[in-house]
Amino acid sequence: MVREEIISAFTNEAFADFSRPENRSAMEAALQQAKAALGKEYPLIIGSEKIMTEDKIVSINPGNVDQVVGRVSMANREMAETAMQAGLTTFEEWKRVSPRQRAEYLFQAAALMRKRKHEFSAVMVLESGKNWAEADADTCEAIDFMEFYAREMIRLSQIDQERPLVQIAGEINRQEYIPLGVGIVIPPWNFPLAITVGMTTAAIVSGNTVLLKPSSLTPVIAYKFVALMEEVGLPPGVIHFIPGSSAEVGDYLTAHPKTRFISFTGSKEVGLHINRLAAETAKGQIWIKRVIAEMGGKDGIVVDETADISEAASAIVASAFGFQGQKCSAGSRAFVVEAVYDQVVKAVVEQTEKLLIGLPEENFAVGPVSDKKAYERILSYIEIGKQEGKLLAGGGKAPGNGYYIQPTVFADVSGQARIMQEEIFGPVLAIGKAKDYQEAIALFNHTEYGLTGSFFSQDEERIAYAEAKMHCGNLYINRKCTGALVGVHPFGGFNMSGTDSKAGGSDYLNLFTQPKIIARRTK
Repeated sequence: MVREEIISAFTNEAFADFSRPENRSAMEAALQQAKAALGKEYPLIIGSEKIMTEDKIVSINPGNVDQVVGRVSMANREMAETAMQAGLTTFEEWKRVSPRQRAEYLFQAAALMRKRKHEFSAVMVLESGKNWAEADADTCEAIDFMEFYAREMIRLSQIDQERPLVQIAGEINRQEYIPLGVGIVIPPWNFPLAITVGMTTAAIVSGNTVLLKPSSLTPVIAYKFVALMEEVGLPPGVIHFIPGSSAEVGDYLTAHPKTRFISFTGSKEVGLHINRLAAETAKGQIWIKRVIAEMGGKDGIVVDETADISEAASAIVASAFGFQGQKCSAGSRAFVVEAVYDQVVKAVVEQTEKLLIGLPEENFAVGPVSDKKAYERILSYIEIGKQEGKLLAGGGKAPGNGYYIQPTVFADVSGQARIMQEEIFGPVLAIGKAKDYQEAIALFNHTEYGLTGSFFSQDEERIAYAEAKMHCGNLYINRKCTGALVGVHPFGGFNMSGTDSKAGGSDYLNLFTQPKIIARRTK
């Protein structure tokens, strides 16, 4: 049933305060519930059919590698083709469902997820290695995406009232937004609920059907989301859940002539590979595929001599080491003017050394990195860093039955160094010295990426200079460079950081729709 009442203005979901005993108890209970489901098997979903396969993705707890979070059935190429055909069939029906009704499914799902917030967060604590606050923020963002995109679809359906076309004598003219078709959604493991939910619900509320291929590192939480959408009554075939290998399933669907769009979040290398495949016109293809790609980042913070040193240092540490630096927005670089360089470095090291490392379920500040491959890659970059800068904190493995790495700080690092230029995606911070704020900003811009950045200063002229010169999609003044909020900080970057889609903003649904103009002559 479609609600008829006036829909309230969007507001962000409040984060849980885990200093409150009732919230701690609720989270602990949710963790016990999630642990009771360890090792469970999950199907893939094509239309209304749930299929168990012999080949399965085994999801491991990165904080305790002896624990299997779940075993998730894998699709092969034949199943991917079946899903595509089912998606095409369902699209013909789904596109005719009113925007208001499509939005209602999102409102209902958001309400249900809000009631079960800790249940979703607890799964992420075990599957992705997030501590309580990081997991809670992920779930809150997922709720925000559904609430925001539902309202945006309603707004787009009323675009003639908000932004009417110029009318001329003898005609009635209007504009409407129609869906594209079947899309492939390929979300990342680092925000395994929020980004999965955001990318998928933006596509379906716009009237498209989706083939969802989750990350192989976090397929269980993705399944939980798809099950939630089924619970609120979303028609079968609007979302097909098809975990599988990138080579067999991902590439096949990206190159498929009936694929209308690919929505991807992940590394630069994979994003460029998808873009190349999508650019090739397959036999029978009658459109140019859209690629919505959010890729890597080599983000940083610039500090001048007028800045609040304590606040700047805290922002640097939070941006570098929140969720072990495994965010595309993570501040893995800092450029500090020489007048306050030693003070800032000292404060950063002191705060870094206070960070405690341990099991995410016990809510330590620093947990594991995602998997063995990432663990080995990050440690190899730390060895490179020891040749390129001065090691001041961390520098190696941390104890624990998982992929734990010490938060690591290098100082006196050249802007040309590999640890300044290459995305590490781990708890590694490189700090460089600049003669003044202008040189510091130039060093910040010396990267192929352009996602997030921060500038710390109390000088308004310098702030204006930074706003004009720092080339990144999301620029923050006197605050950390992570923690974008839906509707508040629409998110997306420049250059090799992607197509600057501005997820969580008023432009985002345009990427999943196409405007149609209808002009009718009057008598």
